[in-house]
Order: sequence, then C-alpha cells, then structure tokens
Amino acid sequence: QVQLVESGGGLVQAGGSLRLSCAASGRNFSYFVMGWFRQAPGKERDFVAGVDGRGYTYYKESVKGRFTIARDIAKNTIDLQMNKLKPEDTAVYYCVADLAATVTTARANYDYWGQGTQVTVSS
Repeated sequence: QVQLVESGGGLVQAGGSLRLSCAASGRNFSYFVMGWFRQAPGKERDFVAGVDGRGYTYYKESVKGRFTIARDIAKNTIDLQMNKLKPEDTAVYYCVADLAATVTTARANYDYWGQGTQVTVSS
C-alpha cells in the first residue's frame, strides 16, 4: 500500500513562510507526478503545485513567485516552500501522487492522497 504523510503545517502571520514536506512510502514516485492540493472551508479542493515525471514544475497562478515545489528523488519526498503567505492561503494542504507522467489540476486524476496538514495565515 501507498502512504503519503504531510508535515510542516502551522500558524503564521501574513508575510511569513512555512515549508511543507510529504514523505511517500510503498511506491517510488521518482518518475511520476507528485504535488499539492488545498481546501479552505466552504471552498473546492484546488490544485496548488506539482512536479511531473521529468522534473518540470507547475503552479496555481495565485502562488507563482511565492511557492516553490521541490522533489528529493533519493528520499521519495516533495517539499512546498511557501513564502509571502496571505490569509487566502489558509487551508488544509494535501499531498498527492499518481503513476502518470503529466501533472493535471483534476482531483480525480490522483490515486494517492495524504491526510492533510493545516496551514493558517493570520492577518
């Protein structure tokens, strides 16, 4: 079985930074997609960032220039460095993975999900 375990969430003031980490086990995703979704209360669960099987990265428009996704192939992990955080970034962040080579923004395309980690940004 595959497990994705997130860590690094917490409370931060607007303008601050957090780094989320996701550790995968049970399957090696080195050449497949991994990424992050987020869901705020009353909102849809939306794509945030992803890295594809060739190492290319993709971002939700509103986080470009503020968030950076990185893969550690040897450790089978990904990180999400979040800078210049805004209250609108408050959400539960979910690590995702799929045995595909291409990143998409559709929830249904991801077979594996973590439990989520809460990020709260105060104004």
